[in-house]
Amino acid sequence: MKNLSNENLSKKDLLLIGLMLFSLFFGAGNLIFPPFLGQSAGIKTWICMGAFFITAVGFPILGVISVAKCGGLTNLAKRVNPIFAIIFTVLIYLSIGPCLGIPRAGSLPFEMVVAPYLPQGISKTLALLLYTFIFFIIAYWLSLSPAKLVDRMGKVLTPSLLILILVIFVGALFKPLGSFGEPVGEYMTCPFVKGFLDGYLTMDTIAALNFGIVIALAIKSRGVKSEKVIVSTSIKAGAIAGTLLVIIYSMLAYLGASSGERFGTTENGAQTLTNVTMYIFGKPGAVLLAVVFTLACLTTSVGLITSCSQYFQSLNNKISYKTWVRVLCVSSMTLANMGLTKILSISVPILNAIYPIALMLILLSMLDTLFNKSSIVYSLTILFTGIVSLVDSLGQVGVKLGFVTNLCSSLPFYSKGLGWVVPAVVGMLLGIALSVVKEKSVVEVG
Repeated sequence: MKNLSNENLSKKDLLLIGLMLFSLFFGAGNLIFPPFLGQSAGIKTWICMGAFFITAVGFPILGVISVAKCGGLTNLAKRVNPIFAIIFTVLIYLSIGPCLGIPRAGSLPFEMVVAPYLPQGISKTLALLLYTFIFFIIAYWLSLSPAKLVDRMGKVLTPSLLILILVIFVGALFKPLGSFGEPVGEYMTCPFVKGFLDGYLTMDTIAALNFGIVIALAIKSRGVKSEKVIVSTSIKAGAIAGTLLVIIYSMLAYLGASSGERFGTTENGAQTLTNVTMYIFGKPGAVLLAVVFTLACLTTSVGLITSCSQYFQSLNNKISYKTWVRVLCVSSMTLANMGLTKILSISVPILNAIYPIALMLILLSMLDTLFNKSSIVYSLTILFTGIVSLVDSLGQVGVKLGFVTNLCSSLPFYSKGLGWVVPAVVGMLLGIALSVVKEKSVVEVG
């Protein structure tokens, strides 16, 4: 008789895992980009948000499912090429982890909602060091026991974060900010494309390739052993997390859009939220926002530290998981103290190089039954996508490759940051055609 305890997850556990997945995704970037988008897009907010949901919600959830299906990012990337799998996987874990994602999460809440309110005479450098030290001590403690993340995040941290965001939103309903303003810049001329690209900045599609294995392990820790059930549970947890993300993003976008006429254009979403909370709650609003930012960044950092430590341990069993947690916490704290500006200055080019590849890798994994998981399709699609996205990202930092750059710049949508789309489709179609020819030749020979 089948052991049902290994085949089913209780509704309570499913909800907790869904909340945990939401908290892994929802970091500081997820807090600041929707309100800034709303403020900048004004009356075109919901057009932008529709596209934003594709890259900031849809693909991240699909990424979790893809990794769960394949048993890890490395297995998914191997469908392209074994060498590509090593390079891409290491690059993903380094960029989303200790080299960019974790330090950004550690320094952003301080820079945005703590530094502006430091009393005169207190060194900002010393204050940042103290803040990040406490931040990463807590992150270290939470990361030491991955099996307990479901309870700690699902039962405590995530509900606290959701309640605080809801308090801000309800406050705006009782003390209205104003009406939606006119869109500015690209939010007026091409709102859908701009919203699509803004979704990159959350880094969630890349993070999803890390978090997939964390969610799979969390499900296994609840007694589920069947791979089929793990995948189906990942899909359900993804649906819960995705629904919450859409709701919270919509709330934040509304706050930003309705504040545009009252406060004008700000430099970033953190300033937008600061204006909103200060207007609604007065000075206590700054404290409220500081707690929200810290909770959001803490949960994301823990997820990244956990997933990266598990991956690096798999590369070298001689170094324990706990040692990797220590290394990542110390290195991330060190980089976080270099300052947010330096971290963000390198994030956009890196994201533009990696993101299209991650998007197409996830899309191919969802469609691979149509072409029998052909490595030719994977290889050509990723090759064509990667060349254009790399050339584009190099161009953003002033590196031109002569003829190659000129050729890529003539592609449709290149000026909008989507020059990789047509080559990706061409690579996929060409790969499918070649795989069909190859199958026919094998049949004929047989």
